[in-house]
Amino acid sequence: MASSPLLLSSALSRNPNSGLSIRRRRHGALATTASSEEDHSTKLVTFLGKGGSGKTTSAIFAAQHYAMTGFNTCLVIHSQDPTAEYLLNCKIGTSPIICNNNLSAVRLETTKMLLEPLHLLKKADAELNITQGVLEGVVGEELGVLPGMDSVFTLLALERLVGFLGNLGRRNLRKDKYDIIIYDGINTEETLRMIGVTSRARLYLKYLRNMAERTDIGRLAGPSLLRLVDEAMSLSTRGSNLNGKMSSEIWDILERALERGSSAFGEPREFGCYLVVDPNNPASVSSALRYWGCAIQAGAQVSGAFGTASPHSDVESEEIVKNFSPLPFALCPHVPMGSLPDWNAIISSNPSEDARNLLSAPASSSSNVMEPVKFDPSKKSVSLLMPGFDKSEIKLYQYRGGSELLVEAGDQRRVIRLPPEIQGKVGGAKFADRKLVITMR
Repeated sequence: MASSPLLLSSALSRNPNSGLSIRRRRHGALATTASSEEDHSTKLVTFLGKGGSGKTTSAIFAAQHYAMTGFNTCLVIHSQDPTAEYLLNCKIGTSPIICNNNLSAVRLETTKMLLEPLHLLKKADAELNITQGVLEGVVGEELGVLPGMDSVFTLLALERLVGFLGNLGRRNLRKDKYDIIIYDGINTEETLRMIGVTSRARLYLKYLRNMAERTDIGRLAGPSLLRLVDEAMSLSTRGSNLNGKMSSEIWDILERALERGSSAFGEPREFGCYLVVDPNNPASVSSALRYWGCAIQAGAQVSGAFGTASPHSDVESEEIVKNFSPLPFALCPHVPMGSLPDWNAIISSNPSEDARNLLSAPASSSSNVMEPVKFDPSKKSVSLLMPGFDKSEIKLYQYRGGSELLVEAGDQRRVIRLPPEIQGKVGGAKFADRKLVITMR
């Protein structure tokens, strides 16, 4: 695998915990829990922040850092903004293109991503004849993008590159193998929706299954629809002759895949989520803090925060570090926009060292102190990390006899399953130090 010898050797000499040594340890650690070499071996990294705070620049910096350190990296852009093309001096299309050593880039376009799943459904329907030819008459190029489609199709595209659903179907096995995927989304809200889609989909799947198994229309139409899904996604290895038991098995496969996907976003070894903030803009700081809380609500761990450096910055870094404590914080070096940047010089410069160290930090370095949920059986309490919110913005609900706690904040809802020794009714709640402490009775 090609790399920049000068940068690689200098990076390793400055920080023995970075670069290829981390790569070997990470892959070695994952190999102990993975069922095969294909599983759990690609890490997804993304950035959250207010528009104009420097998310795209930070994503490109991270992509260059990982590539120059020796990781096979792919930058995934989901917007028509040409900034990435300018900064990389590379024309980015809808198929991965190699920009430089170890770094590829691709632009996602939902209109084009609509065509492949429709093709798979048509092929399955041609064999099963469930729609009696009606589906064959649908022309994919005529279909437009509806609200909400971007997040779903982005998740499917990233699944092909990352495999966080456990390679759900045989046709979803990745052709291109990358160590790191850097995702620069349309906006932070869409990225948060994408992060939370698998955990939300599990709830819908449960109700769909109940409807399919307990209603007349479900028992009538369910097996045929499952046969279509099975054939299109290659869920089953036993063919498409489904009976009741086989239908149950496919429901279980879908449930396990969604569970695997939702847990992956909460695992720092598999998903790196970073905040981006303009230190000179108070609105950007407030937005980043709120997105931190929203990311936790969506089920993700936040690994750190980046400030976008300015050549004329007069903001005290200690103040910004305190705002995001205990998250690790680093300033990304200034990237000039007036001329093509020299990434070799930018990555190897001393001002970029803290940012490189944050990107290369071991996954376990912040996970222990940043637990989003803590249970204290002795006090019969639950502690929720809720940065960016105040108590008035948080709503609590309880269902199913007090075994679950539903938390609503920041246009996100999450369900917290309580251990048996804590289950009961909410007795009280207090908010302090960015944490909501709920006492049960």
